[in-house]
Amino acid sequence: MMKVAIAGASGYTGFELLRILRAHPSVSVTTITSRQQKGVRLDDFYPAFKHHYDLVFEDTDPEKLADQSELVFTAMPHQASMEIIPALLARGVKVVDLSADYRLRDPEVYRQWYTEHKTPELLGEAVYGLPELYREKIRKARLVANPGCYPTSVILAVAPLLRRGLIDAATIIADSKSGVSGAGRTVSLGTHYCEVNDGFKAYKVGEHRHTPEIEQELSVLAGSNVTISFTPHLVPMTRGILSTVYSNLRPGVQKSDIDKAFEDFYHDEHFVRLGADNLPVTLHVRGSNFCDLGWKVDPRTNRCIVISAIDNLTRGASGQAVCNMNLMSGLPEHSGLKEAPWQP
Repeated sequence: MMKVAIAGASGYTGFELLRILRAHPSVSVTTITSRQQKGVRLDDFYPAFKHHYDLVFEDTDPEKLADQSELVFTAMPHQASMEIIPALLARGVKVVDLSADYRLRDPEVYRQWYTEHKTPELLGEAVYGLPELYREKIRKARLVANPGCYPTSVILAVAPLLRRGLIDAATIIADSKSGVSGAGRTVSLGTHYCEVNDGFKAYKVGEHRHTPEIEQELSVLAGSNVTISFTPHLVPMTRGILSTVYSNLRPGVQKSDIDKAFEDFYHDEHFVRLGADNLPVTLHVRGSNFCDLGWKVDPRTNRCIVISAIDNLTRGASGQAVCNMNLMSGLPEHSGLKEAPWQP
């Protein structure tokens, strides 16, 4: 059994990692950390894990993590991960980082959207952890930057179209809606039940931190710099992301070209399910690592409209992290991720 640890296991992504890894046939969770919950039993903090784990939250000590594990998931706040990751790598431990600390390749872009990067020398080494784009690089990596939830849904929606040059990259508009769990477990007025129930709102319009991450990967696919309009919304549900991505078709492109692009790009991808005219529903991916894609071509406006549905905590975070761990460790890519989605 491979020994893994979770640094920052008290949040929702930590919970989701523990839920998935409990059923993983080749992995044992040896250590969980949380500075705020140090000394607290996991099953007291999360009663759902009674009779599943006998773990206690420990302080986040990279030396101890390295001694007790072969791979560490860092599910810590942005800027906190970079404090411990260099020490883990120096001890020969592989890392899947669920924060944004190593997703952006340009330290200046990171500074503009977050803060000064303390270990910019690692940005060139970190592999962006979207298997459909970087599978072979992930297999060889010792540091994988797990993608954000919104970027996962948007990038997968337009990757085939950009790769084949079927759309005008300058016209991409991404309109995304997320469940409240995407804001994390920390109590705040903005995600308080009475503030979000029966409400539907946009937030961080034109300034969401996932924007440069999306643009970075779309630019690679397009082979030129891409700037998009991205607007996230908060929906009164617990989990799930639905992204609607609009773009103008290039002259002469037909619906059959769009259909073929998606089918060719994803024909061997287990975790991407294509529906074409059967538009995705967040309920159909709940608790799974699937991304469901559907699309329409609007001849009146000459636009392609792609709908993408993922579970923000699974495919948008912990499930994708486990998939990356599998690739990095030579395990079957689907290990621990074979459970069907939950419904209703």
